[in-house]
Amino acid sequence: MAAVAAEARVFLEVRRRLQSALLILGDSKEGGLPMAVSVTPSSLRMQSPGGCTELRLPAGVRLAPSTCRGLQHVPGDGLHLRLHARAESRPELISVFNQSSQDQECCTFYCQSCGEVIIRDRMLLRVLPLPGDNWGALVDEWCCHPDPFANKPLHPRENDCFTGDCFYLVNLKSDLWQPRPEGAPVETHHLSSENHLKLKPKANTKVICKRCKVMLGETVSSETTKFYMTEIIILPSERNFPIIPRSQFVQSVLAQCVVELSSARSTFRFTIQGHDDKVYILLWLLNSDSLVIESLGQYTNIKKFPVLEDVLKPDSSSAWNAVKVLYQPCIKSRNADCPMLS
Repeated sequence: MAAVAAEARVFLEVRRRLQSALLILGDSKEGGLPMAVSVTPSSLRMQSPGGCTELRLPAGVRLAPSTCRGLQHVPGDGLHLRLHARAESRPELISVFNQSSQDQECCTFYCQSCGEVIIRDRMLLRVLPLPGDNWGALVDEWCCHPDPFANKPLHPRENDCFTGDCFYLVNLKSDLWQPRPEGAPVETHHLSSENHLKLKPKANTKVICKRCKVMLGETVSSETTKFYMTEIIILPSERNFPIIPRSQFVQSVLAQCVVELSSARSTFRFTIQGHDDKVYILLWLLNSDSLVIESLGQYTNIKKFPVLEDVLKPDSSSAWNAVKVLYQPCIKSRNADCPMLS
């Protein structure tokens, strides 16, 4: 018998630390579910009157079929069940800066939105994390003499890059600095692949991509520029620029920032603010060890789970490392007095 595509949506969330999984088989467009569902350690099998569809799990993910429990049907959503599962450990977050000093490579800075080269072949000899927001208070507590760093900003030198929670500080003196008249106002910097500074009078300190006009960051001083992590990709110069969907890139950067901050500062509550310091959204981190696998129907015969991060390759065998958050918008005076802000 020829197989007929099953239209049920399949969603699987595996919690690495808890070794558990939530499986959801969504209702089909016709309002029904496959007549029989069988779970094996490495696949799901759905039998319907029109045929049979088998969905294979990515490598490294294994289910324990005998532990299925909590079976229930949620109207409008589908069939829910929980079971034990195992998944390989989350890979360590890899940065272009995770290199020993003797293995430093030349790096190129790209505009993530359009791929324009912002800084070409920069040798970064020192990449250092900036101290936390309360570092000044800690100095006062631990030093018996006046704070030697009081009112002294931490700016990178040439071939330095300082990393903050969501930005990079880079010294651009050798690339972009051009003398200007004494007392001239600070202007908008338009960066392009020629690595020249284009000055516009009576403007502000925004750094704009010359090609796509996206705001990449802002000038901090005559030599130092702050680039936002959500707008810039930094790669070894021998690598080609990767084309990554914008929403996917922003999600991955935000998730990485939340995971790093939650582990370094033992917090799970965050706010996202605009350039005007206005709070736009509140985030509450629920878990950071999820492996999410989703398939949206229209299967024939045997298929592997497609990857959320690469839906153009449905035969990929990997899955999406995700964080789960509860969020509250703070627009139009909503949630302005939320206790998360205190």
